[in-house]
Amino acid sequence: MANRIQWANALSTRPSLEAAIAEVVDRLKQLLPMPADLGLVFISSAYTSEYSRLMPLLQERLSVPVIIGCGGAGIIGMNACGEAQEVEGQAALTISLAHLPDVSVRPFHIPGDNIPDLDSPPNAWVDLIGVSPQEKPDFILLADPFSSKVNDLIQGLDFAYPGSIKVGGLASASTMGVQNGLFYFSEDEESVGRLYREGTVGVALSGNIVIETIVAQGCRPIGPIYQVAKGERNIVLELVEPNRSGIVTNDAQSRPPLTVLRDLIQTLSEGDRQLAQHSLFVGIARDEFKQHLGVRDFLIRNLLGVDPRVGAIAIGDRVRPGQRIQFHLRDARTSQEDLELLLQQYEKDSPDLSEVAGALMFSCLGRGEGLYGQANFDSYLFRRYLKDVQLAGFFCNGEIGPVGSSTFLHGYTSVFGICRQR
Repeated sequence: MANRIQWANALSTRPSLEAAIAEVVDRLKQLLPMPADLGLVFISSAYTSEYSRLMPLLQERLSVPVIIGCGGAGIIGMNACGEAQEVEGQAALTISLAHLPDVSVRPFHIPGDNIPDLDSPPNAWVDLIGVSPQEKPDFILLADPFSSKVNDLIQGLDFAYPGSIKVGGLASASTMGVQNGLFYFSEDEESVGRLYREGTVGVALSGNIVIETIVAQGCRPIGPIYQVAKGERNIVLELVEPNRSGIVTNDAQSRPPLTVLRDLIQTLSEGDRQLAQHSLFVGIARDEFKQHLGVRDFLIRNLLGVDPRVGAIAIGDRVRPGQRIQFHLRDARTSQEDLELLLQQYEKDSPDLSEVAGALMFSCLGRGEGLYGQANFDSYLFRRYLKDVQLAGFFCNGEIGPVGSSTFLHGYTSVFGICRQR
């Protein structure tokens, strides 16, 4: 067992930070007899006033060479009964410890001001991280939503480390105006753990480890796939509609997207028309050349607004002529079915689930009990398929995970990072 990855997690909901740390650490020492190489800590924003005390208190009780973490409005971890629990709106602390033989663990903190220009060569990003692309690292990223320039960061990491997995989330708080917290310790750099209020903390893992992902966007398509005929920045001005065979022909006429959308909504059921009033999204096809597009080929983005004067719509991403889009709806049933299908596919494609050591869950604040009407929904579903996997994470202001060959910042999504031996 010493040469195999081992992973343990513990969760506490004690209101006292000292008591929560003591409970978690005591359980972890029982669960993981091997020395830990990496610690991941997620702490409820209910403890915000005590964020500065977290790392010193942890270091009194734990000896781990690398620790990263962040604060969240909700925390996910394994309770004393060995069940995954999602704690929303109250005090909670969860810590995962990983024994990682033959794995290189390279932590980093990147202030937003240090992000290279997107026109920079790959070496600028490699110098920033300090890991060669030849090592084929996978990344866990925890970022402040306001100061990290996270979209530029993940785009740059995709450029410098193609094929590497990047997963993570943006720190969150349960109330407006509360400062987020990022936590970082590396024994190679300093003797005291740090609390950061800006930038990104992360870790690059290479060697005898693989991070596999499940990205559940939780939407279903409605209507045909359209092609953008005219667009500027994030504004769609004209759409070309397919013919009855679903093909966009050269002589097809373009129409304002708002007109297209109004006609589409009239074809929906009464329930879907009601849903479209508050849960309508736009999917953007990520592969320009793929002929037959499925649900997994679309990146889901918010519909930000409409301009009735010209019939334009604004979406939460840049668009360009020639791109294909499809309107989508989201509700609790669709989110459940989407995640369950992905878990079934993962179970089918995985040769040996016993090789999975641990998993991280980065879930949107818009999911959880507010979406499903019951607690622990996504984590329970995950553990139904990966029964013995230690799961931890938090509810995010944005989730980081791949769609196709690129990494994106998502919303309303649950991203799972599943760690196993290479």
